[in-house]
This record gives sequence, structure tokens and C-alpha cells, in this order.
Amino acid sequence: MENEDLPPAAPARELRRRTALLGIGAVAGIGAVDVGAFAYVSGRATPDRLTPARLADGFETVFGKHPGYRRNHAKGVSVTGEFVANGVGTAVSEAVVFDDGRRTPVTGRFSLSGGVPDVADATKTVRGLALRFDLPDGEQWRTAMVNLPVFQDRTPQGFYDRMLAFKALPDTGQPDPEKKAAFLAEHPETVRAMELAKKHPPTSGFADSTFNGLNAFHFTNDSGGSVPVRWSMVPLQPVHTAGEGPIGRNELFETLISAFDSGPLRWRLVLTIGRPEDPVDDATVPWPAGRRTLDTGILTLTSVHTGASGNARDINFDPTVLPRGIKASSDPLLSARSSVYAQSFARRTGEPDTKGAVKVAGKRDD
Repeated sequence: MENEDLPPAAPARELRRRTALLGIGAVAGIGAVDVGAFAYVSGRATPDRLTPARLADGFETVFGKHPGYRRNHAKGVSVTGEFVANGVGTAVSEAVVFDDGRRTPVTGRFSLSGGVPDVADATKTVRGLALRFDLPDGEQWRTAMVNLPVFQDRTPQGFYDRMLAFKALPDTGQPDPEKKAAFLAEHPETVRAMELAKKHPPTSGFADSTFNGLNAFHFTNDSGGSVPVRWSMVPLQPVHTAGEGPIGRNELFETLISAFDSGPLRWRLVLTIGRPEDPVDDATVPWPAGRRTLDTGILTLTSVHTGASGNARDINFDPTVLPRGIKASSDPLLSARSSVYAQSFARRTGEPDTKGAVKVAGKRDD
């Protein structure tokens, strides 16, 4: 499957670099946030403005520089499969991905948060699932989800400040307690988000995790009706609570890889429909329980691969690359994620090629 984001006729690495710096998808029909409208992207508002480069530098400050790898979610494996829609999603979106019976090829990636590609697995580390849906006529839908119920920061600046405040000290392996306390005192929204996360303990692994999009988007159907939406991938595998204590260095990934030997893994794509009073610009705030949900189809992942050239390792999972029928909301994290992902993509594609630290042996190791 071709995973390049750009026309193959030109030098791939240079084209990827140029497109990444723009922060948009160079594929016909792709919708994206107008990143030029945000002062954050250019950094021209003030000299000390938080820019994509500074935020990417922040990851390198906290996790070290690891050439050829993502600046965040560096440890991961690639997966492939398909999404089969049941038609229910057409009630809220004209995106063809929701057409009844449509089978959409999917390329994705499971990962752990952080910028160290060979970090030891831990059940409490945030898990990610990123997907690219390849639709007709060159359209794509890209999404990067995590297994948290809400995001821990309301703004890009808050995320950047928390990352530095929570940086582990070399002698203790823990954050500076004074810096951590000072940050939390200034960010009650983060404290609330962390408390909510504690009420949703991690499951045993990737296969039984629910992955949430966290940010809000606007869905528009073919009649012009628009509603705010958040989405989740809910596992069809049995769910088990994670055990206590440390696990093997690559245990989460090894368990995931082994699970594919028994057959495909499946998730339900569930849309949560917001009401006018629900916030669309604050990912730290959960929408009230009882909001309308739509079960729109099944994601089936059939194979897993070592992250390498030609698979999900090469994809920038920019969450603002969207098909017709889905638009980004005013959440400030979306434009920031788009531009920082582009910065990370540009840096790593200008560095030596690497294979993922997690190796998938046998026929799946490409």
C-alpha cells in the first residue's frame, strides 16, 4: 500500500519536508484548518511566542534527541486493516466513510507517549492509536487518539509548560516537586483532568483499550445540518484491568503482536453528539453523560508491522486532515497539533531512516 503523502514523481523526502512545513495534506479533497489564521503557527506575534519549533525543541529537551523518530509517541508499531460502515453515521455527516457498507482501507499505528523510541513499557503510560482512512478521490481522514477520557491541557502553552514542569530529574527519575506544584497551582483544569483520568484506570493492553479523539469537530450532513462531535474507538475484545507492578520492557507491544496471531482485532467507532452548550474549545472538559451516541461501524485491524519505510512510520497523523463532512472546531489544540506534527515530521524525514525499536518478527517484519 502506498503511504506517501505526496506525488511520487518528485523526490519524496524533499516533498514531504515542504508539505510538512505547511502543516497541510497535499492530497486532493483534503480539508484542513487554515493554519495561516493562527498567530501561533508563524510565531510572529511576539519574539517569545510559543512556536511549533519551540514546542518540538521542548520534546527534545525533555526526552533527548532521537534522530529519525517522532518527537512524541516515538515507540510504536504499524498496523493495517479496514473500516466497514453501517450507514448510521450519515445522519450527522456527508463523509463517504460513513456510507452504508463502505469498506475503507486503514493504515495506523499503536504507540506510547513520550519521545524515547525504546522506553520501557508501563501500564500507566498514555497509549495512542493513530489512523489514516483512505477514501475515494484522494480524500483522507487522519486521527490520533489516546486512551485518556480527556486531555490534560486546555492550550498549547499549558501543554508546553506542563511538559517542562514534569520533566524527570536525572537523580530521582521524578519531576522537580516545586515546579510541578507551581504548575498545578496555576492550572486547575489540568488537576481536574488528572483526577478524571484516575477514575478510568488503564486496561491490560492496547487491544482492550478505548481510544478517544478528545478534541471536538463539526460534522455536517447532506442536508446542511451541523453538530459538534467527539469520537471513540471502543474495543470488541474482552476488557481486563491492568495488573499492579512493573511489566516487561516490551510487554505491551509483545502482547499486542501475539494477539494478531489469533486473528484480527476490532473496535466500534462511536460518535458522541454534543449539544450547543457543550464546549468545543476545551479538551479538558468532558461532555455530560447521556449525550446521544452513534455506533457507526467496525474498525478491523488485520496485520502488524515493524515501523519502517513504506508503512505508518512515514505518515504525519495531522488531525486537521479531514474529509468533506467533517471540520475542525475552534479548539486551539487542533491548530497546534497540526503545526507541531508537521515540525516533527519535517525534522525526522530530514534525518537518517530508522526502523522502529519494537521489532515484529517473521512475515510481518518488513
